[in-house]
Amino acid sequence: MEKEQNQKPENNPSEEINENIENSSQLNNEESENDFIEKKETVENSADEKIIELEDKLARTFAEMENQRRRFEKEKEEAFEYGGFSFAKEALNLIDNLSRSKQILANDDSLKNSEALKKIIEHLEIIDKDLLSIFKKNNIKPIDCLNKKLDPNLHQAMMEIEDDQKEPGTIVQEIQKGFTIKDRLLRPSLVGVSKKITNKDAKSEENKENLENK
Repeated sequence: MEKEQNQKPENNPSEEINENIENSSQLNNEESENDFIEKKETVENSADEKIIELEDKLARTFAEMENQRRRFEKEKEEAFEYGGFSFAKEALNLIDNLSRSKQILANDDSLKNSEALKKIIEHLEIIDKDLLSIFKKNNIKPIDCLNKKLDPNLHQAMMEIEDDQKEPGTIVQEIQKGFTIKDRLLRPSLVGVSKKITNKDAKSEENKENLENK
């Protein structure tokens, strides 16, 4: 009896193997589950990033489409309002030619003070008024410039005219009439502007003094 009691129970190798297999399987399951969770999170993050990227691209596309629509609307509006810009600018030559014709006829010595000249001038003035009326109906208007201050946006100074009665830079002569179409300049007025009269005697005396001092 004592001999049997003193004998230690021996481990069953089969049981140890099974236990190791179970532990290994459990570890593998846990690792697989962790890997699956990590992969799932990676996929979800990647999907979220793609969604954000697609939303950004879509927003940019819509913004670009809206900008193109606005540009198209603006171009269409300008084409409607200013489509006749080039034609109107060329048509101003009619006004210029009428004005030159009147001036040439008025300076013709053979026609001066004749009834024929008077009638011709009257007819030319009627045509001139009719043209200006047609232009006005199409928002083409002459620039009123005489006795106004020179404005580089509307006028182009061609000469200076001595005049102490006017403030320097005042338009005292209209060489060629300017026009606008709506709020745009069709062509500037060609003008002469006033400047102070130079005192020649004082200037000569000043020059003389400068020469003597040298």
